[in-house]
Amino acid sequence: MASTSGFIPLENYPRYSEDDMRSRAKALYEQLKRRRTVRDFSADTVPRDVIEACIQTAGTAPSGANQQPWHFAVVSDPEIKRKIREAAEAEEREFYEHRASDEWLQALSHLGTDADKPFLEIAPYLIVVFALVNRTDDSGQRTKHYYPYESTGLATGMLINALHNVGLATLTHTPNPMKFLNDVLGRPSNERAFLILVTGYPAEDVKVPDISRRSLEEIATFY
Repeated sequence: MASTSGFIPLENYPRYSEDDMRSRAKALYEQLKRRRTVRDFSADTVPRDVIEACIQTAGTAPSGANQQPWHFAVVSDPEIKRKIREAAEAEEREFYEHRASDEWLQALSHLGTDADKPFLEIAPYLIVVFALVNRTDDSGQRTKHYYPYESTGLATGMLINALHNVGLATLTHTPNPMKFLNDVLGRPSNERAFLILVTGYPAEDVKVPDISRRSLEEIATFY
């Protein structure tokens, strides 16, 4: 029999009626299907404690061996946002002009994206998500992290959900490469930039691409 040392009882975990389960599942689906990526943000300020609470929510995500291999660098300083924009646009110009294949550019064409990223300065917050490949404690002992990118992806998904839940829009931005983010933010080399999550209120009268989501039958198989 496995040892239960270090374990605690799971308390106050709800068990809903089947009708309540259906209602809650449908309500969450209806809420999240309204989530859309936007590229035009309002400059209106967002309370910092709201962002903090959303990041705390992200920090509850499951992770390999419960190592929680993530760090969220939250940027609101205009000068730092400007530096991030300049470096990101330099990488984006390389992408659009030299790195991207014609096939890739064609796949992006319906979204209307280009190398210009004004949202990196306009939106009130840039949350730069880092994955930690290892961690060093105060004594200098280094611990390898397992599944850091998968775990960070799960936490990022929960963060997007949390931000949408409070009425904030998001944009996942992934300039490639992203090593410049370590330099601009002074983050250590064991942290690898995962993405920039741009967040704030959507701009007034913002428009989004006319897209649809795949049906349940297309995305799931029940055995």
